[in-house]
Amino acid sequence: MGEVEKDEGVLVIRRIRVTYHLKAVAADEEAARRVHEFHADRCPVYKTIQGCVDVETELEIEFV
Repeated sequence: MGEVEKDEGVLVIRRIRVTYHLKAVAADEEAARRVHEFHADRCPVYKTIQGCVDVETELEIEFV
């Protein structure tokens, strides 16, 4: 989901919120949460837009 604002009459994306939906076994929960904490540092899209657009991520795990 993105939040758009007007800047001098032009629509600009200011914030992006991403929810990752992961299906995993309970034994993998700690690893999944740990990876979620640092994944942005390895994401090409995030590295490109950081400083221009605020990006928030959330992890939702469905245990199978």
